[in-house]
Amino acid sequence: MHIAIFGTGYVGLVTGVCFAEMGNVVTCVDVDPKKVDRLRRGEVPIYEPGLQELLEENFRAKRIRFTTLARDSLVDAEIAFICVGTPMSDSGEADLKYVEAASRDIGRNLNHYCLIVTKSTVPVGTADKVRGWVRDELAQRASGIEFDVASNPEFLKEGSAVDDFMKPDRVVVGVDSDRADKRLHDLYGPFVKNGLRFYTMDIRSAEMTKYAANAMLATKISFINEIANLCERVGADVRQVRLGVGADVRIGLQFLHPGCGYGGSCFPKDVKALIHTADSVGYRAELMHAVDSINNRQKVLIQRKLQAWCELHGRRINEMTVAVWGLAFKPNTDDVRESPALPLVQDLLRLGAKVRVHDPKAMEEAKKILGTPDGLIYVEDQYKATEGADVLCLVTEWRPYRRPDFDRLAGQLRAKVIFDGRNQYDEIKTLEHGLTVYPVGVPTAKLDNLAAKAAAK
Repeated sequence: MHIAIFGTGYVGLVTGVCFAEMGNVVTCVDVDPKKVDRLRRGEVPIYEPGLQELLEENFRAKRIRFTTLARDSLVDAEIAFICVGTPMSDSGEADLKYVEAASRDIGRNLNHYCLIVTKSTVPVGTADKVRGWVRDELAQRASGIEFDVASNPEFLKEGSAVDDFMKPDRVVVGVDSDRADKRLHDLYGPFVKNGLRFYTMDIRSAEMTKYAANAMLATKISFINEIANLCERVGADVRQVRLGVGADVRIGLQFLHPGCGYGGSCFPKDVKALIHTADSVGYRAELMHAVDSINNRQKVLIQRKLQAWCELHGRRINEMTVAVWGLAFKPNTDDVRESPALPLVQDLLRLGAKVRVHDPKAMEEAKKILGTPDGLIYVEDQYKATEGADVLCLVTEWRPYRRPDFDRLAGQLRAKVIFDGRNQYDEIKTLEHGLTVYPVGVPTAKLDNLAAKAAAK
């Protein structure tokens, strides 16, 4: 199949490369000529495991190409995917200006029947707007070219997007014609050979499915974080509670991971967009408001734990050096959007601390937001960050951070304290190395008692 992809961001590039890998002929369109030039040189502007290699292979095989001109992509296109960004406005509403621009570009250049598919995460009812924008442009040309509009939301996880696309747990399409349904079935046939994971529904339901899925996952995270905060106050251990709750097959352990909050380009934006959608139809989405509020509170959890520790031990943050491991919102990506690490670093600097940060992939992206203010040092080795620091804050659970050299850390950290924002470390084992760890959802008094007993020995 000949496919046009509008937008070469995270979703567009993964979609284009993976469709090309399955033998389709793909043309990706982007308005940024510098990005197009980089892609033509085989340079991937984002970090995503496996994507670089697939791009190079399919570029050499001439199954994928890049252009700034919509008309070049639409010459033979049977399907045009809109994969542009939908940034969040101040009100929480998804901004559709890039979706409109792509739709109008298609309408101005379409010369035969084509199926137009929104893969960007968009509010319910966006397909109707896309249809209207394309029709407006065709009317300007006095053209009667036929087209269909469909919805095909993406369910990619950053860090495993290529595998998610090539081996999807489900494909959801929203259509309003048999022609569109058949074309999408033909396209996705190689991905879902048994057909059991292909779900056809009406367009609005498909649009809502994406928001509902992300909101559900965000809800599980905020739920376990709420329980974790309660555990700290009643003397329970959320790690044990989590296992007991997750053993119920109706609940499961996935996304029941207490920590310092979720981030990224999807969950925060989609929860707020769902709140805005509800507001727009006169309904208050109480649960979504709570999910968002809990997450915002959770993002300052490490800072609050550090401040409480300072008060208890007579320390001043403005006299401390704090090491931070992890800037990306999750492992295996360089995406720092809405990462809990960013407000942590900014708050520590505001309070007068010196901050030394490390991340395996996200340093350059973080610099674009944090800058290089006095007191902030970016280091290329994780142990250079902890060298001479008073305490360590773990924010992103990259693999190199999960089993560090605790003896080395004990020799580096002046206060011998770790604030574990992702519950990666066993406080009993770390005490054997002379380190006190403060995880999420465990009473501080319990941890201090353990430390005191270890010191007495």
